Amino acid sequence: MENTKINKQDLKKVSINWLYGSQMAWNYEKMMAPGYLYAMLPALQKLYPDRVDLQEMMLVHNQFFNTTPHMGGFILGIDIAAEEIEGIESKEAVSSIKTGLMGSFAGVGDTIFGVLFPTVFGSVASYMALNGNAIGVLIWILVNIGILIFRYHTVFIGYKQGAKLVGAMSGRLSALTDAATLLGITVIGALIPSVVKAPITWEFKSGEVSLKLQETLDQIMPMLLPVLVVALVYYLLGTKYFNSTRAILFIVVLAILLRALNILG
Repeated sequence: MENTKINKQDLKKVSINWLYGSQMAWNYEKMMAPGYLYAMLPALQKLYPDRVDLQEMMLVHNQFFNTTPHMGGFILGIDIAAEEIEGIESKEAVSSIKTGLMGSFAGVGDTIFGVLFPTVFGSVASYMALNGNAIGVLIWILVNIGILIFRYHTVFIGYKQGAKLVGAMSGRLSALTDAATLLGITVIGALIPSVVKAPITWEFKSGEVSLKLQETLDQIMPMLLPVLVVALVYYLLGTKYFNSTRAILFIVVLAILLRALNILG
């Protein structure tokens, strides 16, 4: 690390910023993007002395980002390693890496830190506490201290492994970008049927004959409507009258209207 632009103190600042700022200014439009940008600032200011480059990369890191906070440090470390080696030329690559990894890491992180640890250690600690054993409280505190220490080191681990990855891929950054982009598109595509819910409850009746539209659409293509909803939002965001906030409001109003008409469930 001695011959690099980023030193241990910079990574410490990034890690600490991420620890208490990862959910800073969380919002439905960009989710953890403000927290990610805040965490990256010490590294960005070191890597981009030119004000124009700094502003450009700040805009890059202010785009949508969301993952398990416990795993975000890995992505920060990989991101810093890529930008340190390739500079502003890595702009597209880091965007793709973030998009590709945030979903994958969130799946792992939510399972371990959102379900496994609270279920196992929380159950043991609460059972002991209910029986008047103070060790239960101590166990829960120690588990959370351990998680906090793990989170602190994720930036360093991500940076170390990211430097190896980017170093090995030097000169082939476009291939890395394409691979990360493909991974990101696959992850986002897989989220559509599990996140977007739009079941049609409307039923066409003629005499004793009835036709359930949702069953007919499922025979054509399962989850066709969620895909069409995403395609509609994608189209709207390409028009000059819509931004992400207006698109969200439009979908909310449309959903309420269709539900009131008993078209959607």
